[in-house]
Amino acid sequence: MELNKIIVGDCLAELKRIPDESVDMAFADPPFNLKKNYSSYHDSLEFQEYLQWCELWISEMVRVTKPTGSIFLHNIPKWLTYYATFLNKFAYFKHWIAWDAPTSPMGNSLQPAHYGILFYTKAAKGAKIYELRSPHKRERKTGYLAKDYGGKKDMLHPFGPLVSDVWTDIHRIKHNNKRDPHPCQLPIHLLDRLILMTTDEGDIVLDPFSGTGTTAISAKRLGRNYIGLELDPNYAIISEDKLKMTSNDSKLGDIYVSYYLKDVLTIRDIDWNYLKDFFYIPTPSRSIDQYKATLINSNIIPTSSFNVFKKENTDSMLNLFDGTYSG
Repeated sequence: MELNKIIVGDCLAELKRIPDESVDMAFADPPFNLKKNYSSYHDSLEFQEYLQWCELWISEMVRVTKPTGSIFLHNIPKWLTYYATFLNKFAYFKHWIAWDAPTSPMGNSLQPAHYGILFYTKAAKGAKIYELRSPHKRERKTGYLAKDYGGKKDMLHPFGPLVSDVWTDIHRIKHNNKRDPHPCQLPIHLLDRLILMTTDEGDIVLDPFSGTGTTAISAKRLGRNYIGLELDPNYAIISEDKLKMTSNDSKLGDIYVSYYLKDVLTIRDIDWNYLKDFFYIPTPSRSIDQYKATLINSNIIPTSSFNVFKKENTDSMLNLFDGTYSG
């Protein structure tokens, strides 16, 4: 299987071409079977037909993942309960990550307020997993820590706490001028976090439902290899064009990190001893309550790691194609 390419084709057929235990991380954000308006296929199957199809590609994802590798499945909680049943046959449960992302009201029930990400490993032991840190949560107006740590402020990590399994600091893409013509586009820094947690530079990241390339872009900017599979040739075109504008420079010095706007959003805990030299760290330690660790030189943030591909540009470009493009 060719690396660093978006391959146009049916995911099941293309997954079968990937050798056993050859990728380090597999991530899937499949169609939710909610009648979403994709440009070249229908997101509507009968209940059992959808589940049977899901079990096929899930088993293929596990097959191609290395013994040290991880598998992530993103969906609404309803489908993840079935996915977990499938995965429990082949892999080992690590976490259910709750991504705080409110959705539209759905009748007389609790308001849906999160998507789930199932986190499994291929083997029971020996998986590659790194602890992550994100910045301390602060009050928007005052800048003080949102949580009262009492007399324990001197013990706080200057950058931020270890990342938990509830993610409230990554937001959905809300503005149309930042979206591709795709109904379910994920934010780049969501994939950054998963990739930093379970891979190293040069590892291989697989996404069998590549969409407009979010996983591939994240992998490239973090110095990883990628395999993207996508049924829709138009989405593949958008992905390849965005990838041409993406550099593997999401770094502080020699260490890969995840940026969001003008801040570092996610780091690996093992990298802090190196990364701390790039930050101004308030002293004494307890003053972290009021002042956050900030980059000494904000100009070090790369501007070329990902350029926003404007919706009007993608719409114009897609008009040039008649749907016969192939990878």
